[in-house]
Amino acid sequence: MQTDQRLTQAYRNARIETIDKDSKIVFMSDCHRGNGSSSDEFSRNQNAFVYALYHYLDLGYTYVEAGDGDELWEYKFKDIKLAHEDAFSVMRLFHKNNRLIMMIGNHNIFMNNQDYVTKNLFTSYDKYSETVHELLNHVKPIEALVLKVKETGQEIFVVHGHQGDFNNDQNWFMSMLSLRYFWRFMHAFGFHNPASPVRNVQRRHKIEKNYNKWIEKHQMMLICGHTHRYKYPKLTELPYFNTGCCIYPTSLTAIEIENGEIMLVQWRTIVNLEGVLQIVREIIRGPVPLTKFDLRNRE
Repeated sequence: MQTDQRLTQAYRNARIETIDKDSKIVFMSDCHRGNGSSSDEFSRNQNAFVYALYHYLDLGYTYVEAGDGDELWEYKFKDIKLAHEDAFSVMRLFHKNNRLIMMIGNHNIFMNNQDYVTKNLFTSYDKYSETVHELLNHVKPIEALVLKVKETGQEIFVVHGHQGDFNNDQNWFMSMLSLRYFWRFMHAFGFHNPASPVRNVQRRHKIEKNYNKWIEKHQMMLICGHTHRYKYPKLTELPYFNTGCCIYPTSLTAIEIENGEIMLVQWRTIVNLEGVLQIVREIIRGPVPLTKFDLRNRE
């Protein structure tokens, strides 16, 4: 019940964007950018992330970062910016072209406070030139997004997905304290918080069942992250999509919308026969027309 209430509340307050067959959108979530230390899982995929974003930038995509982009439960934002300057540089280019939508998850819930956003995201300090320059100036992170398809009226609801997950929503502050002052240090040695849906299969399945209940009740397609488990439904299933995450051991996943179709892709770092490391994009599922996931038209 709590998940239904929280998702519905987020839907009612969501930012609305109209899209059409010419729209190009890529969704990523759960980057969990850290401070570059041994507990920063994003570091191993930063090059793939930056490469992928330049690919999408050149092709005219809008980048939707669907929550938990920065690991603010564990680290200070100023340390995250210093550790991942390349990532923020390409995000800045999306923002300058009005093609960045930053969303709020549980691990970057501080983005709910616009004063915090202004202080930390608007500008960045260049330690070499000793000057302050614009970063994501005037960015306004949001909790929820509704994409309305111009041709059909179909609505696609986008959230991080922590809504209604008690430990990561209503009780987020206590969960943050336990991570920051205990699990953070255990994390560096390979141990993970058992309360997290990422490591707890039973909790993860419960959350996903709650997503599906909301989808069935409200007859709407849902895209989210949070569980770190990518999902692309079969046509016989409810239209629950999950972006996965950017901190798999050797890859990151994303959801793309282009030409009125949706697909799930993976960016991997591989080695070729000459021993050269390269980053490749692979399609995991799709593309399938968005209309196939419009519950209003299903028989």
